Amino acid sequence: MLAPYSWNAPDRDTLDAMSGPVILEFGSNSCGICQAATPIISEALSNSPVLHIRVQDGKSQRLGRQFGIKLWPTLIFLLDGKEVTQVVRPTTVKELQDALALI
Repeated sequence: MLAPYSWNAPDRDTLDAMSGPVILEFGSNSCGICQAATPIISEALSNSPVLHIRVQDGKSQRLGRQFGIKLWPTLIFLLDGKEVTQVVRPTTVKELQDALALI
């Protein structure tokens, strides 16, 4: 199972400077849709060495606004600090694996 969403997210400059693949997931620990998607996300990423950061999003959370987050969960797939793709409210393992293949 995945760790809870964390308020301790890296800032945008740190993310932009990261090398390699990173998955940034925005959601909320109290979000029912996020909880329902967690097993799908967990399965899709179970064999992946990619850094996965779960960010507690909410009102006045700057990082979420910088990425234009409107719905939870939203996964941003980054490669060398650049957004490659995103998946909003995933419903299948395959859609996450397809996005993962891009990074």
